[in-house]
Amino acid sequence: MTASTANAQRFREFKMPDVGEGLTEAEILKWYVKPGDTVTDGQVVCEVETAKAAVELPIPYDGVVHELTFGEGVTVDVGTAIISVDTDPGAGPAPAPATVQTPPEAAKAEEEAEPQGRQAVLVGYGAAPSSTKRRARKPQAGVPAQPEPVSAALQAELNGRTAPAPAAPVTPAVTPVANGAGVGAVGRPLAKPPVRKLAKDLGIDLATIVPSGPDGIITREDVHAAAAPAAAPAPAAAAAVPTPVAPAETGVVNAAARERRVPVKGVRKATAQAMVSSAFTAPHVTEFITVDVTRTMKLVQELKQDPDMAGLRVNPLLLVARAFLVAIKRHPEVNASWDEAQQEIVYKDYVNLGIAAATPRGLIVPNIKDAGAKTLPQLAEELGDLVATAREGKTSPAAMTGGTVTITNVGVFGVDTGTPILNPGESAILAFGAVKLQPWVHKGKVKARQVTTLALSFDHRLIDGELGSKLLADIAAVLERPKRLITWG
Repeated sequence: MTASTANAQRFREFKMPDVGEGLTEAEILKWYVKPGDTVTDGQVVCEVETAKAAVELPIPYDGVVHELTFGEGVTVDVGTAIISVDTDPGAGPAPAPATVQTPPEAAKAEEEAEPQGRQAVLVGYGAAPSSTKRRARKPQAGVPAQPEPVSAALQAELNGRTAPAPAAPVTPAVTPVANGAGVGAVGRPLAKPPVRKLAKDLGIDLATIVPSGPDGIITREDVHAAAAPAAAPAPAAAAAVPTPVAPAETGVVNAAARERRVPVKGVRKATAQAMVSSAFTAPHVTEFITVDVTRTMKLVQELKQDPDMAGLRVNPLLLVARAFLVAIKRHPEVNASWDEAQQEIVYKDYVNLGIAAATPRGLIVPNIKDAGAKTLPQLAEELGDLVATAREGKTSPAAMTGGTVTITNVGVFGVDTGTPILNPGESAILAFGAVKLQPWVHKGKVKARQVTTLALSFDHRLIDGELGSKLLADIAAVLERPKRLITWG
């Protein structure tokens, strides 16, 4: 057995798994272990956020943590090793672990203050001790083999300040040349991984940036300067112009200094992509109806006192969900999906009822499996568990797949109604608006009644106007006279 084979068997790598269906990446939210900790098979070692949910990952090995490849806050591709475990710690000393990759925010301090005696960490290379002499880079056409120190005048330009007049001749400044200074031996601009990611997020081409770091390395400040043309330094010819008046004196607001940029990732990124895909794939139709739900609100209060519902969360959303399910049972053709590849409509004899939930990580839509087959207490229990799990950020990817229809409760925000967008692959989504006291004609007289507005969006490829109207009218009819839950259910 070769040494490399022995090491491979001793040091077992755990790779980022696909914890959903076809996910390509996940962000490491939190590590529960550190190098040197003893772990056992099945022990949770970290929490990651995918495009669908936050998930805890167990390690499949016994041993001692040798290395954490990535730090918290780093997005890692599926299939990339994130941790290695020494499964035979008594076999001798282990090699020193490689440098942990950190997110841009954590790497900024390291980048700004590189310790003496080590070279800058570049893409694909770990840290290496520095010698008194550095090997000269391979010269490229039109580019000096070794970049000269940047002159005071040019450095001041890069910093947006007027350069002081030099008292003596200085080393000529390096003239930025495309693919020249700040370019590695393979023609790539020199930059650390966090800086490359920042440039990618901001849509900046590193090849167009003038590096200001040591040895021609592009820094975060260089990328930010390139992303804000309005704040770019003036040409060299303008160096003698008097220092401009501060914005506070001129009344001009520096908008870039009062803006925040947050990378779009995780649940929010997936939601945005899904909504765009849905809006431009499925032809949406939205219909509205306003209904007197006074009797339903009275039933909610009665159910809260019912011993069979003790300990369960009883609210208007529960009865709206039941009304939706009863209406679908009367019109089963609405519970379908469109198979574009096969050019078929798939009718489903089960209803997986999605409930849109707002969480700190963004909007998610977990669903209650086979909701139409559940009793009212069972539906209440599942609905309560679903909401509680979503708020804790513990919803599993499996809970968010396979939905057929969805309810979004915009009324909790005091909103009357809206035009909801379909969850991809589903046929309909019902928006439940706020319940308010309004003047209403009841038994020939105008009275104050509890009223709400419902909005139903549906895929017009699957549901025509007549079928969609009947579905919405039946939902309203059940909420107006909830005894229909018995006669129709």
